[in-house]
Amino acid sequence: MLRGARQTGKTHLLRELADREYERSLYLDFEADPEAAGFFERDLDPHRTIRELGIYTGVHLRPERDILVLDEIQVSNRALLSLKYFLEDAPEYHVAAAGSLLGIKTSVPGSFPVGKVWFLDLRPLTFMEFLDAREAAPYRQLLESTESFTPLSEPLHKELLALMREYYFVGGMPEVVDHHCQGGEVEGTRKIQRDIIDSYILDFAKHAPGSDIPKLTRIWGSIPRQLARENKKFKYTDVDKGARSRQYEAALTWLEDAGLIHLCRAVGRAAAPLAHYADESCFKVYPLDVGLLGAMAATPLDLLVRGERLFNEYEGAFVESYVAQQLVDQGEQLHYWRSRGGRAELDFLLEHEAQVVPLEVKAGVNPKSKSLRSFDQQFSPAVLARTSLLNLKQDGKVCNVPLYAVSELGRLIDARP
Repeated sequence: MLRGARQTGKTHLLRELADREYERSLYLDFEADPEAAGFFERDLDPHRTIRELGIYTGVHLRPERDILVLDEIQVSNRALLSLKYFLEDAPEYHVAAAGSLLGIKTSVPGSFPVGKVWFLDLRPLTFMEFLDAREAAPYRQLLESTESFTPLSEPLHKELLALMREYYFVGGMPEVVDHHCQGGEVEGTRKIQRDIIDSYILDFAKHAPGSDIPKLTRIWGSIPRQLARENKKFKYTDVDKGARSRQYEAALTWLEDAGLIHLCRAVGRAAAPLAHYADESCFKVYPLDVGLLGAMAATPLDLLVRGERLFNEYEGAFVESYVAQQLVDQGEQLHYWRSRGGRAELDFLLEHEAQVVPLEVKAGVNPKSKSLRSFDQQFSPAVLARTSLLNLKQDGKVCNVPLYAVSELGRLIDARP
């Protein structure tokens, strides 16, 4: 089962799997062909389903040699349930499925075969994957083979910053990346991003409870404003004047379960597991993709060629969103540190090898930070981490990784002498 937000490439990957690894495939898209759901309504006998689908499509599946592909499976609760019976009663048939909004479906009692499905989560491309798509794989290989905080040669450092600048604008949505890497104009890139955003908003109307639809739209639309503030803590009053958490909590959870946003929760104590110390009422909200954030905020297209100014727009909103996106892809649950009284704040806390590593995110090259010093004085961690536009550097226990190498932070910390 491929899970992920719409437009992250699930259909493409399933079709490629079927073409590469199987002699024959039977492909059903429950959104494009709503009638297909009818084959799962009478009962959930997999043998009858395979037989009738063969008559309907003309594709007669053979055990072990062919594959049944069920796309946009969230449309049919019965098709979701059928996966249990394929596993238990007809394991000789290979079945792959994909769907958007599956996080929503799994929260509905009785609509999902818990424990019977192998999940793969699909997200937008990371910066490293973007380098591959950009035919800049040697830069990825360089970063992944770097074993110390020894600075890179300055020409390589500058070129990687330029590639980062592209990624901040393009993001990691596959269709957007493909358009950009094929030499498409920036206006076309932005149009694809807006089309994706429009498809998400249409999903609100199609799949969310009616009472939550306007709330979802307001929350989604408020994200650029929330991140533009110096204090990026999510405020319900920025969504709607006079709004209260109890009015919007369900809508916020819907967006999170749909994979469209990532919540970064505040903690006041640097101890693992961080989730035990999270303040559920205090959090920041990041969209799933930094490129989509630029489109949502209507960032001027000419920022792409303005050098470092791109990194300073919206008080570091791009930078924090980018880092959050890379961390989520590595399986991190997002947390940040907020001191008692809120006088000091650090952008992210990471759990690494049973220790908590503070990570400060800087939009520029100024390494000064009262919050990092404050955290050090209070908790005395073994490592203080920073990601910025500076080159690789270690100064005592302060370790700086360039923004383009933030995914390598844990490995580099382990490699310290």
